[in-house]
Amino acid sequence: MHTKKIYLVLSIVLTFLLIISGLTGCGTSKSSNGVKTLNFVWFSDGNEGKVMSEIAKEYEASHKNIKINMIEVPFNDEISKIKTMISGGDPPALARIASANIGDVSTYAVDLSPYVGGINNFSSQFVDSIKPYYIEGNKIIAAPSDVTVNALIYNKTLFDKAKVSVPTSPDSIWTWDQFEQSIKKVLTYGGAKIGLVWDVTPFRWSTILYEFGGSIFNSDGTKCIINNSNGVAALNYFIKLHQDGVMPKSVWLGGDNPNDLFRSGQAAADLAGNWVLTSYKDIKDFEWGVTYLPKEIIRSSVPGGKFLMAFKGSGVEKEAADFIKYLSSKEVNSKYCEKNLFMSPRVDSQNLNYSYGNEFFKIFEDELKNSSVKASNDWARTNITSKMQLDLKKAITDTLQGNSTAKQALDKVANITNKIIEEQKK
Repeated sequence: MHTKKIYLVLSIVLTFLLIISGLTGCGTSKSSNGVKTLNFVWFSDGNEGKVMSEIAKEYEASHKNIKINMIEVPFNDEISKIKTMISGGDPPALARIASANIGDVSTYAVDLSPYVGGINNFSSQFVDSIKPYYIEGNKIIAAPSDVTVNALIYNKTLFDKAKVSVPTSPDSIWTWDQFEQSIKKVLTYGGAKIGLVWDVTPFRWSTILYEFGGSIFNSDGTKCIINNSNGVAALNYFIKLHQDGVMPKSVWLGGDNPNDLFRSGQAAADLAGNWVLTSYKDIKDFEWGVTYLPKEIIRSSVPGGKFLMAFKGSGVEKEAADFIKYLSSKEVNSKYCEKNLFMSPRVDSQNLNYSYGNEFFKIFEDELKNSSVKASNDWARTNITSKMQLDLKKAITDTLQGNSTAKQALDKVANITNKIIEEQKK
């Protein structure tokens, strides 16, 4: 009996120790040697995963108690992967999130404010136009990593042949009408088969919306106002560009790839983001360059980018926030962006020394500096935009097909969007 009692006591003690061990280790990924593992969900468009792995190793070297575990997933699978980990009780420590997807996981985000010196101190380090993406109420739900913006990429060979000069400074930027007349000259005298190409996305289309003084929502997001006079004027001008032969209907209505049309040398210009520099730099058949977007009521592009988010319930929230603060620093963020040919969101890192295209990045940076905050105020509301984007795209194509006027099409979009807004309030 004495022996049985000893076994019983030992069994109880061991069970208790296992329970305590399980509780203290839950979600922390803490190994027996005291090293805490930060699971970092990551997607790559190019070489940036390798660059981030190198930076993570440098961080580990100076933080012996931290191990960064990179979990690479395809971009289209990332949000479902994160939600699966969260629902399974094992949220990642942090993740790289695209601006369009922040709203999908923002409710799970750690408020970084206490770890990075507060909202005002932290946000003052970054360009104003992207604030709505990562500041939600009185919380910092993510940290900017790199930023994207649109500009005008043009076929220099065709422009030179037509003897058309592009704006070389912000003081000489074309209006949209001046741009249209210039493109028509390149079509007539330069041998271009196509004037302007443009990605078939509401996000990219909205560039002209902001330049015409419009926006999708009012300032507090309580109403869709895309159908006001400014929005209607923007869509009408977009239709005019097609009717005047400046833009081909084969892109927005036929599915032609705008980047392929530009690379082939057929298109005089491409309204595109800074990320295409990495794919266009190997073009050998003609010279190309970057110039400023045309303007109307105001100058504006549409900022986007990638952000770093830490997640609640990981057990390593402080460690994840500290790592994000490190990645957001001037020195580290500048190195990350330089090596990847990315634009830095930091106000003190706008003149990086890239291995390629420094003169092009200066123009993209000027576009970013002059972009309306209305753009990110609109597109940061992904809980709404994700549900109305297809309706906006259909409205644009309906007008191009002559099935609707701009006013009728945008009225329909506004009605649908306002219903979504009301549903969100319930």
